[in-house]
Amino acid sequence: MGVSLEQKKRVVQEVAEVANAAHSAVAAEYRGLSAGDMDSLRVQARDSGVYLRVVKNSLAKRAVEGTEFECMTDGFVGPLLIAFSQEDPGSAARVLKDFSKEHEQLVVTMLAVGGARYPGSEIDRLATLPTYDEAISLLMATMKAPVQKLATTLNEVPSKLVRTVAAVKDAK
Repeated sequence: MGVSLEQKKRVVQEVAEVANAAHSAVAAEYRGLSAGDMDSLRVQARDSGVYLRVVKNSLAKRAVEGTEFECMTDGFVGPLLIAFSQEDPGSAARVLKDFSKEHEQLVVTMLAVGGARYPGSEIDRLATLPTYDEAISLLMATMKAPVQKLATTLNEVPSKLVRTVAAVKDAK
């Protein structure tokens, strides 16, 4: 029994809503993965804030129409799953990259960020992007460094004076 037109419309609408709010998307072939493997992938994705869905290619093309992921439509060929990063741009790439290390059947075919499509070989670049918290901590460390250096330098003057006076006292 096939999927009804109403169910197809709901799937397209759901994926389109997620695509409008997503930071990046990754498409991968899942041919050869067992149902148990797919379930564990879904659990990992859910835990990382990644929307993961196996969608027919024709429905996926309609769902990403009018979004920044429209550039991916030419690559929707064969059995694909689509992962949308909802929290930070690299989360979907990290999940699929980690999962593909253990399961060679999962092959990343393409990814899209900011309206640009990249080949699956670029997944390492996207996966190594810092999370939101990591980016904030890097920014804060960069902003804090000059102030900390100034405070250390200013503190060194009286410290050096005290050491000099102590050395003179010890010498006498």
